[in-house]
This record gives sequence, structure tokens and C-alpha cells, in this order.
Amino acid sequence: MKTLPKQQPLDTNVLVALVDSHDKWHARAIALRDALKAEEVDVVYFDPVINEAVSVLARRSEEQKRSEQFGDLLNTLMQQVSVQNVTWLSSETLRLYEDVLDLVRRTSGRMNFHDALIALGCKELGIQTIVSFDKDFDEVDWLTRVDTPTAVSAVFQPPDKDKDELG
Repeated sequence: MKTLPKQQPLDTNVLVALVDSHDKWHARAIALRDALKAEEVDVVYFDPVINEAVSVLARRSEEQKRSEQFGDLLNTLMQQVSVQNVTWLSSETLRLYEDVLDLVRRTSGRMNFHDALIALGCKELGIQTIVSFDKDFDEVDWLTRVDTPTAVSAVFQPPDKDKDELG
């Protein structure tokens, strides 16, 4: 396995799970975050992920009759991701629009617009893995989805020299 750049985008479902302790994936997201920290990985936050996370938290708060908690959830999200740490893809949406639609079409709609934009952003930035619980990313040939702390460690471990020498 070749050495990968230590950059890792988080998908919306992982970010929301980090922020919302009521989320079914909360404990797993915390474990993933801790594994990324242990591997000294720089987390990449794409703006479509932030946009979607705000919408999910707002909708979830309303649906679960926790509207009074939305302000706290939003504050937690903003503490997790400051505006200076956002990688902006939306400015590229017009340029990538046809490619985004093509990717959505190729997955028969299983991949939504934002996920397709994120996947194409990863491709353009040379990022080969994404932390996500969404299996739609498995259909993208240039991305490997990471969804467990063990997978994080496997992706970022240096190659075994003995195996490389044996060839």
C-alpha cells in the first residue's frame, strides 16, 4: 500500500454524529475522530458538508421536538469547524456541474448532488479516501470509504518494508 497524504474529508453523517450526542452513530464517530487524531490526519471540511450538516441538524431538531437544542447543536458544529477550516467547493459547482450530474446519473441517483460534488472535489484534490457511513461512496472508483477506526489505521500506516522488498 502506498503512503497517502494525511488529509481526510469527513462526510456529513460523521460530522452530524460528532455534534449530536443523540445520533445513532455518535460513539462510532467519536472513535473515528480519535483514530484520525492518533494518525495525525488533517481533517478536511468541504462547504457542502457544512451546508448539509446545518440542514440536517435543523430538520432533526424540529422532527424530534428538540428545537430548543438547535442553537447549542449549531454552536457545537461551529466550534468543531471554524470558517477558516472550510475547504470551499461551491465556487467550483458551476465548472463541475455536468460532471456532478453525470456521477449522480451513473449511480442511478444513489449518490446525491452534494456527495457527487464532494467525490469530485476529492478527485481534483488528489484525496483517495473519505470518512463516511454512506455506502454510495463505494460506487466511486477513485475513493475508498473509511468507516471504522481500524480502517483509519490501515489507510495511514506506513507500508511494510519487508513486503515491499519481497515484491
